[in-house]
Amino acid sequence: MTETHGVDPTPTPLALLLLGREADPNSERGVECPGDLPPASDPNLVERARAAKAALGDRVFILGHHYQRDEVIEFADVTGDSFKLARDAAARPEAEYIVFCGVHFMAESADILTSERQQVVLPDLAAGCSMADMATAEQVAECWDVLTDAGIADVTVPVSYMNSSADIKAFTGRHGGTICTSSNAKRALEWAFEQGEKVLFLPDQHLGRNTAVRDMGFSLDDCVVYNPHKPNGGLTAEQLRNAKMILWRGHCSVHGRFSLDSVNDVRERIPGVTVMVHPECKHEVVAAADQVGSTEYIIKALDAAEPGSKWAIGTELNLVRRLANAHPDKEIVFLDRTVCFCSTMNRIDLPHLVWALESLVEGRVPNVITVDPETEKYAKAALDRM
Repeated sequence: MTETHGVDPTPTPLALLLLGREADPNSERGVECPGDLPPASDPNLVERARAAKAALGDRVFILGHHYQRDEVIEFADVTGDSFKLARDAAARPEAEYIVFCGVHFMAESADILTSERQQVVLPDLAAGCSMADMATAEQVAECWDVLTDAGIADVTVPVSYMNSSADIKAFTGRHGGTICTSSNAKRALEWAFEQGEKVLFLPDQHLGRNTAVRDMGFSLDDCVVYNPHKPNGGLTAEQLRNAKMILWRGHCSVHGRFSLDSVNDVRERIPGVTVMVHPECKHEVVAAADQVGSTEYIIKALDAAEPGSKWAIGTELNLVRRLANAHPDKEIVFLDRTVCFCSTMNRIDLPHLVWALESLVEGRVPNVITVDPETEKYAKAALDRM
């Protein structure tokens, strides 16, 4: 597989997110917790969380992403993927505080979709997303300049995955594009190709490639990968003009770990297993799987599966374990032998949730996520086109 439509083996010089106290110099996300963060060893954490939530009543609405720890999901009012949760928050205007147990871009989306009187709280500001951080506003603006110089910007429509920052969603809105989820990516691309001749897909190359090739009949040669760390994205003007899908060089650090060897190994270990993976996985993994779908698709498929059936699931480990526990009549295993949590999603733990809730009870609103009005305007325009 060539670099233009495959994965560039060159290491990406990404800045490391500083986990723990201090701050991340490359974003607005600090990680200091004012007050005392309860120790994980505190035997009263569950009772403290219950008491704080009860004291707040309808003033607080807790959202729990599917990839969160069980100890956090226990206190969520609703669970779901990022877009569903943001819409759920918007549907609860009576809640003053939206506590989003997820990652930073999700809390931004909730702030965009909720009312001005509601405040969105992220229990740990270091809960970022490596994929979202792989596309910065400056890099994407430079990419658009490259497309302009190649004479194709006017016929290119940006489509950004929900797993992107508010800045990238705003860029998408300014340039007439839309946002997609893993559930509606095909529909979003079909719409985009009705508007223009090419798509700039941000920031997950794998979802873009898998949707275009697997679901829409494009070839791998119709896809090129734009690497923001190389001059002109590592592409010639001719390559850009010939491409249908211009894929941003980004990926999910969890789903990107699954390999073709993972699929072959589990088939040898568990005869008759059905392999089901998320479309953020690499193209060769998706091509080798039996079923491919979003988190919601995976959950519904296992709910409907026959007792005694065998499943190997290629998505985040917290969710896979929760599904295995929920369906003891089925054999449900993690696709890879290597344990693979989403490390930043996993930063939201019970101590951080207790700290956030007790802060609200005491009249302090911690870690408020606020998107500026100009960014919100254009990001919402892109979201409204979904």
